Amino acid sequence: MILEVAIALITLHFAVPIAYYATVIKWMKRPWPDVANADLPSVSIIIPTFNEADVIGKRIINIAGQGYPLDKMNVILVDSSSDGTADEAERQARASGLRLSILREEERRGKAEALNAGLKLATGDVVVIADADAFWGANALPNAMSWFSNPKIGAVSCVKTPLSGNSTELSYRNLYNVLRVGESKKFATPIFHGELAAFRRDLLMKLGGFPTDIGADDSHTATRIAAMGFRSIIPENVTCAELVPTAGFSKWKVRRAQHLIQNFIKAIRLEYPSDFKPIIYTEFYLHVINPWILAAAVVLLLMNHGVQAMALLAAGLAAAAWGPYRSWMVQQLYLLVASVRNLRSKELMWDKQKKPAAPKSDL
Repeated sequence: MILEVAIALITLHFAVPIAYYATVIKWMKRPWPDVANADLPSVSIIIPTFNEADVIGKRIINIAGQGYPLDKMNVILVDSSSDGTADEAERQARASGLRLSILREEERRGKAEALNAGLKLATGDVVVIADADAFWGANALPNAMSWFSNPKIGAVSCVKTPLSGNSTELSYRNLYNVLRVGESKKFATPIFHGELAAFRRDLLMKLGGFPTDIGADDSHTATRIAAMGFRSIIPENVTCAELVPTAGFSKWKVRRAQHLIQNFIKAIRLEYPSDFKPIIYTEFYLHVINPWILAAAVVLLLMNHGVQAMALLAAGLAAAAWGPYRSWMVQQLYLLVASVRNLRSKELMWDKQKKPAAPKSDL
């Protein structure tokens, strides 16, 4: 009986994501919503910084080089650094002709608090949040802003790729980006990226700003905007690349998983448009429940001690030689660890992790 239950749980664990992926592939064939050839909106870009002196100059160059009208764009730096980050940003902004406001925090209070402080200074029709250590692809900003000509679109984020990382991370990102784009074509995606996440300012104000009680300020805001009936999308023509930690990679992944789990646990209580329900409910299941289905199956197989149970476990280990399977299993482990860590800490503030040097040129 134990073996049969374990096999049923394993089947369930893999059947749901495979069926969902197949469904998303069908959604990928849908057309994007129409956009008009309208004037680009004014934009306020908020960048929270903590000791980013080694990358902030290149980040400012990357933003200024987007080809977006400089008179319609301003950057708000919310800085709690001790390494001269703000001074370096100010120097490079002057050289680039970019309007820059600097809000210096006396103490570090966390990313969402910094974003809300910056939001008070934002005057643009669209508010973009951006990380200091990620870089936008060519025309990412104008491409993102063009989607706001459609009044049904409330938020836009980016297709994200790592600038460095292991093969497991690269395999994961390839699958991950398909899901984000396909969900967007259906209606909206509940997972946004702080490297470039753009929101209509009037919707942000209605929401009261970014949530400060969970770590996924970007994803949860996008999900709440979808609950309001607006589309939160990630289109293929908005791209960015992020620096991946060279040390503490697993800790970095677990923290991100913690924040996503926090988002889904809080978001599942909201009411959603019918087109978004299959997305949000499935993603909740995949992030919060499905990893524990697998864990339960493994425990039952270990309890069985039979030849068939051991053969299944051995086959599962051997299958790790296949990249996509290995990537999936590693993500399940991160989600399990993240679920347990959330019981102790939400990781709303974290230590700065060492990442490779910023690229020498624009992406």
